[in-house]
Amino acid sequence: MIAGQATAKYVRTSAQKAGLVFALIRGGDVNRALAALKFSRKRVARDIEKVLRSAIANAQQKPGFGGDVERLYVSACYADQGPSQKRVRPAPMGRAYRVVKRTAHLTVAVAERPEPAAAPAPAKAAAPGAARARKSTKTGGATAAKKK
Repeated sequence: MIAGQATAKYVRTSAQKAGLVFALIRGGDVNRALAALKFSRKRVARDIEKVLRSAIANAQQKPGFGGDVERLYVSACYADQGPSQKRVRPAPMGRAYRVVKRTAHLTVAVAERPEPAAAPAPAKAAAPGAARARKSTKTGGATAAKKK
């Protein structure tokens, strides 16, 4: 099974915001994921699209790749928290508010779906009379005894 991975580090977004977009594409085909990212209104979707295209290209460069991009799917995608830049914003009465500018490390892994195996042989039909009929009792059997 061929796999490829790509990482973008220090992307200027929070890991939480990137995780929302990753939830859209996780486990899906790469073409469907690219379409979802293209029409997403989130700004981080553009950065994730770049990383996904890079992961696809990395998988294509591996020896033994079948050449069919249609069989690739997003096997893993996650956003790790990167370093935060601390800034100071002036506040009333001589105070200062802290502004935290977050960054994230975006990772996308793609893998090739295994080829579908040959269809299994159909099961043999049971011999006539092999199916046993259930006995019915007037009292309802063991369940009626438990209720009393």
